Amino acid sequence: MNKRVLQLAIPNIISNISVPLLGAVDTAVIGHLEHVYYLGAIAVGSIIFDFIFWGFGFLRMGTTGLVAQAYGAENIHRTKVILIRVLLVALAGSVAILLLQYPLIEFSLWVIDASPEVEQYTRIYYKIRVFSAPATLSLFAINGWFLGMQNARYPMIITIFLNILNIALNLTFVFYFGMNVDGVAWGSLLSSYLAVVLAVVLYLSTYNKVKLKVSWSDLIELEELKKFFSVNRDIFIRTLCLIFSYGFFTASSAEMGDVWLAANTILLQLWYISAYAVDGFAYAAESLVGKYVGAMDFKKMRKAIWTCMGWGLGFGVVGTLFYAVFDRELLSIFTDKPLVIETAMIVAIWLIVAPLINSVCFIWDGVYIGATSTGAMRNSMLIATIIFFVPVYYLVKPYAGNHALWIAMTSFMVIRGVTLTFFAKKELFLKFQHKQ
Repeated sequence: MNKRVLQLAIPNIISNISVPLLGAVDTAVIGHLEHVYYLGAIAVGSIIFDFIFWGFGFLRMGTTGLVAQAYGAENIHRTKVILIRVLLVALAGSVAILLLQYPLIEFSLWVIDASPEVEQYTRIYYKIRVFSAPATLSLFAINGWFLGMQNARYPMIITIFLNILNIALNLTFVFYFGMNVDGVAWGSLLSSYLAVVLAVVLYLSTYNKVKLKVSWSDLIELEELKKFFSVNRDIFIRTLCLIFSYGFFTASSAEMGDVWLAANTILLQLWYISAYAVDGFAYAAESLVGKYVGAMDFKKMRKAIWTCMGWGLGFGVVGTLFYAVFDRELLSIFTDKPLVIETAMIVAIWLIVAPLINSVCFIWDGVYIGATSTGAMRNSMLIATIIFFVPVYYLVKPYAGNHALWIAMTSFMVIRGVTLTFFAKKELFLKFQHKQ
C-alpha cells in the first residue's frame, strides 16, 4: 500500500508544489518592483480568480472520485461518459464567467476595500486573465479524470508544463518588455491554453485507442446525473466556504494597509506551498479510496486511508520544522523591503505551526472525495467557517491585534480536522462496511 500511495503521491507532490511556486515567483517578481501596490494588486487579483475558479473546483475533485469508482468497478464506458459530461459543464461555466465578467470585478472590488492604486492595477490584471476561464476549467476536468484513472503522471506533466511556461512568460513580459501586473496576466492567459493543447495530446496518445460510443442518453442518465450533481453541489458549497475564508483574510489584510497586505500575501504563499505538498497524499487518497469503493474492497480502502494519513502527517512535521528554521530567509526571497519582512515576522509563528495542523484536514478531504461522501465534508466546512472562523476573528481581535486573522485561520483548519475525524466512523467505515 505504501508503494501504491507513493506512486500516486510523488507525481502529485511535484505538480502541486509547482502551483504555489508560480504564485511565489509572481510575488517575488512583483515584490521587487518599485511600488508595493503592484504586489497588492496581484494579491487582490489572485483572490478574485480564486473565488471564480476555485468555485469550479468540483470539476476536478468530483470528477476524480466518480471516475475512480467507475475505474474500480471496471466500467470504462462510464469513465468516458463522466469526462464528456464534466467538459460540457466546464464549457457552460466558462461562458457564464465571461458573460458576467463586469459585475464580478465590480462586486469583488466593492467587497475588498483596497487602496486606489491597488484597485487600478487589479482591474488591469483582471481584464486580461478572465479570458483564461475556458482553458482553466477544462484543465480542472481533464486532470480530475486522469487522477480518477489512477494516472498521476499526466496531471504532473501538464501542471509542470503550465507553471514553468507561465513563469517564463511572466519573467519575459515583466523584465524584458517592462510590463508589471499586465505581464503576469498575459503569462497566465497564454500558458493555460497551451497546457490544454498538451492535455489533449496526452489523452489521445493513451486513452483514445479504445473506441467507446457515448450517446446523449448516456450523458443524461437520471441516476448518474443525480449523483454527479449531488457530489458536485456539496464540493461547490465546501469550496465557496474555503474561498470566503481566504477572501475574508485578504480583504481584512487590505484594510490594515498596503504593508500588512504585502506581508500577509507572502505568508499565505508559503502557507500554500506546505498545503500543496501534503495535498499530494490527499490526491492519492482520492484515487485509491475511490478505486477501492468502486471495487467494494473495504479492507484495502481502510488501509489506504491510514497509509495516506501517516504520510501526510509526516510531511506536515517536516514542513513545520523547515519553516521554524528558515522563516526569515524564505521571506527575504519574496521581497527586499525590510518593513514588509519585519511585519511578516510578527505573525510568522502561525505559518510555522500550519503544516502540521493543516495536514489532517487535507488528507481527510481526499478520503471523502474519493468515497464521494461529500455531504460530511460540506458540513465540516460550514461548521468551521460560520461557527468558528469569522466569530473567532472578531472575538480575539480586540486582544490579539494583527494576530487575530492568523488565529482565526488556524482555528478554522483545526475544526475542519476535528469534525472530519468525528464524521469518519459513520460516513466512511460503517457505511462501506455495511455495503460490503
